[in-house]
Amino acid sequence: MPDSSDDTTVIASGSQQAQSLPFSDVQDFADAERGFVAALEPAVVKSAAGDIVWDSESYAFLEEDCPPTVNPSLWRQSRLCARQGLFEVTDRIYQVRGLDLSNMTLVEGDTGVIVIDPLISEETAAAGLALYRAHRGDRPVTGVIYTHCHIDHFGGVKGVTTTEDVAAGRCPILAPTGFVEHAVAENVYAGTAMARRAAYMYGAALPRGPQGAVGAGLGPTTSTGTPTLISPTIDIDHTGQTETVDGITLEFQMTPGTEAPAEMNFYFPQLRALCMAENATHTLHNLLTLRGALVRDPHVWSQYLTESINRFASRSDVLFASHHWPTWDTERLTEFLSIQRDLYGYLHDQTLRALNKGATGIEIAEAIELPPALENVWHTHGYYGSVSHNVKAIYQRYMGWFDGNPAHLWEHTPVESAKRHVEFMGGTDRILEKARRSFTEGDFRWVAQVLNYVIFADPTNTEATALQADTLEQLGYGSENGTWRNFFLMGAYELRHGAVGTPTVTAAPDIVGALTIKQIFDAIALRVDGPRAWSASLTIDWRFTDENVVHRCQLRNGLLVHFDADGSLPAPDATIMLTRPALIAVLLGGADPAPLVADGTIVPEGMEGAFATLVSYLDDPDPDFAIVTP
Repeated sequence: MPDSSDDTTVIASGSQQAQSLPFSDVQDFADAERGFVAALEPAVVKSAAGDIVWDSESYAFLEEDCPPTVNPSLWRQSRLCARQGLFEVTDRIYQVRGLDLSNMTLVEGDTGVIVIDPLISEETAAAGLALYRAHRGDRPVTGVIYTHCHIDHFGGVKGVTTTEDVAAGRCPILAPTGFVEHAVAENVYAGTAMARRAAYMYGAALPRGPQGAVGAGLGPTTSTGTPTLISPTIDIDHTGQTETVDGITLEFQMTPGTEAPAEMNFYFPQLRALCMAENATHTLHNLLTLRGALVRDPHVWSQYLTESINRFASRSDVLFASHHWPTWDTERLTEFLSIQRDLYGYLHDQTLRALNKGATGIEIAEAIELPPALENVWHTHGYYGSVSHNVKAIYQRYMGWFDGNPAHLWEHTPVESAKRHVEFMGGTDRILEKARRSFTEGDFRWVAQVLNYVIFADPTNTEATALQADTLEQLGYGSENGTWRNFFLMGAYELRHGAVGTPTVTAAPDIVGALTIKQIFDAIALRVDGPRAWSASLTIDWRFTDENVVHRCQLRNGLLVHFDADGSLPAPDATIMLTRPALIAVLLGGADPAPLVADGTIVPEGMEGAFATLVSYLDDPDPDFAIVTP
């Protein structure tokens, strides 16, 4: 069996990178340390049940010299991201960094403190706020701002404020228009599949250390506590909109379609500080995340960064974001924004230039090179996104999955294709013999591809799975990109130990509870087992006593159609009176409807068993589906 711990190919690659990259440039380390107030000690956050949801101490090994099992550039980035504690950004602005994937920023107002992006989990957000208060006083939270609709920027909100304070107007919550719609849709519609793949992307289940998880490039990893959500009370809907919260004025820039479908930057004129949300961080970001998402638009992303430069840069002394460390000085932050702008614009334009010459996404990804001015600065490197998968995403955005070659139009499924490949290549033994030779030669990409055929043709072949695990491990050790490393190492881990499932939960009760009535039925429709429901015919009117709405759903031809109903429609098969939370509990939460019917929370009329009939056609998603095996 090949040795997977010290392959000379990976060592040589790391050594070459260590010599070619500007490791003598330590400005990022100075910036990441600037304004340090105090660390969280001990740096372990637990849930109310005593479970560890965050452990900064597990990254202490990053203070050692870079080992051969980690790309030296990624080691550098991971060390920077793991620095945890409370930091002063500028007068009245503080950040808690290194206590989750994202940062939590705190802005001191006239009477309290405004919290920007309260992390993923209630527990980590509460720990961050406690750390701030220990050094800046027990200030009340007088406002919350969500920069955008990803869970690492709102999930910990109940760790910093309460629904009662928000409802009473003591703590307004500001967010870009469309925030709730996109936040809940992403975590519910395709949430099961995204969460399963996120287990690979963030490596939360990987052992931490030089041969395991070292970080995700954007931050260390995701916390595993309780995600929460309180809906915004103030929508930001246009660029130039200004709001004053606790005496602090904010000037907003809308940036939909960049890093998130609902996102915004904002400027503090009193403090000459600029928050760039997640639109300009110290990495090339994702245009399509490896966990799955809608493809983002690098063209509009680049344009919004130009607008940020023109609107805010000359008036700013410091730039901070929802990840990583700030950039100080007007000239430096202007250049930082300009390089970030050029990065996304260049990838977009050059991909389009190549595809209009007939190149496919994978061909463009292999051929494209960044200009020296972009390649030679640290914050353009692909620690989270990568040039390779971003270029493929741009191709997908414009051209779709099909590359135009009719040979690729109707290929066999992975298992059937694998069986045929194995037969054509001379059988399993012959493939393994050649794969071991290619492994020794360092052609790990090819070994991974051919062994995948063997495993999908015969997942019981232990020799193939063992060699594939070694191969994926080598690919992970050589990756500069944190999420690529995690994907490769998680693949190796599951081949050796079995599936870990989904370590983190994003479709938490608060998030599901924020679904609108139409979104609830959208989510239910996605679970209808179409073939089993082909011959079903069922119409139900749902009368929501808490929202004074009648919503009709019709199951026909395997499709659940739904819409607001009025008195002009034909009579339904059944009418069910209930509240929106009751519908969520039963249809999305799996609660037993019988007690709710017995106590009058749910009142069915008409066709007996209509509710149960609908439920009988619903399928359950699988949070543990296989990835590296069929």
